[in-house]
Amino acid sequence: MNAAVSSDIRHAVTDEGVMLPVIDVTHPAFSAVPGDEEIRALERAFIDSEKRRKRMPKLVGKLLMRILLRKSVLARSLQRASGSFLAGMHTYLFKLGPEHLGDWADPIDRKIAAALPAVSIRLRLRDMAELLAEALGPALEAQAGRPLLLLNVGGGPCIDSLNALLILRRDRPSVLDGRRVRIVALDLQSAGPSFGVRALAALQQDGGPLAGVEVSVHHVPYDWSHVDSLAPLVAPYQEPSALIAVSSEGALFEYADDATVAANLRALAALTPPDTTFVASATSDGETATYLQRTSPVKLRPRSIAALESLVGQAGWRITKLIERPMCRDVRLQKA
Repeated sequence: MNAAVSSDIRHAVTDEGVMLPVIDVTHPAFSAVPGDEEIRALERAFIDSEKRRKRMPKLVGKLLMRILLRKSVLARSLQRASGSFLAGMHTYLFKLGPEHLGDWADPIDRKIAAALPAVSIRLRLRDMAELLAEALGPALEAQAGRPLLLLNVGGGPCIDSLNALLILRRDRPSVLDGRRVRIVALDLQSAGPSFGVRALAALQQDGGPLAGVEVSVHHVPYDWSHVDSLAPLVAPYQEPSALIAVSSEGALFEYADDATVAANLRALAALTPPDTTFVASATSDGETATYLQRTSPVKLRPRSIAALESLVGQAGWRITKLIERPMCRDVRLQKA
């Protein structure tokens, strides 16, 4: 059950022993981005398919779902997330794209991976990494040797944090030299961070894009509904001089209610220095995302832009950049 191994794409093994490519948005194999017209075409195709599904007799729909669940790893991942959340490693599979799925994948998996929801997840990852790198680059250049702490809330393998480092390494080759970087995965599950550790090791191998960079991934079990535990959990990784950035891709803003999001934002504001950056994805309330919510077993929390601005503002942050995507809004926050 291994993905096709390419000599210049790094690979890492999951806890289940499955070899997967390590996503690197700076690598040509992962760097293609759909244009606006292609995205609009995917949106039209997705909405049309949802309308056809709605007209389908219930018995036919149940039979098709049974076939999907028998054949498709991605469909089973979604089903297991019913009423809950899509686990970090399951989300990672959607980020790979149809061409990077292994021999475990059925043609149905590749079709799902090519559809708009999966494309949106891949765009979301790229946005998160670029938003982080854009904010961190100038600060790191101005302060050589300052340690960097990347807090990743609910991010599974922290692939957005790793890709921010990959972008920095590509665009500002020396900015990570002589600097200690620590990534802390604040996640209830261990499988994602465990893969993240191995993915980092693959990227640090001789000739790898992060070879020679002093960076480590640490897993700290964290339940964002118990925000009082956050400060003592983060404390062992904090240094008085460290530059800190926080990310939460497909996690806190997507699943948690307003009170929980606000509590975490306030706690993080109190824990971190004034120049801290927070990047996150939030579920859109737009037409396409609404269609997905009607049929998806994964229950997210859509928010309008006004609601999002109000929520972060009341918690002591402000939106400094917003990227609109069909399924989500990807934002960068700074302290107000």
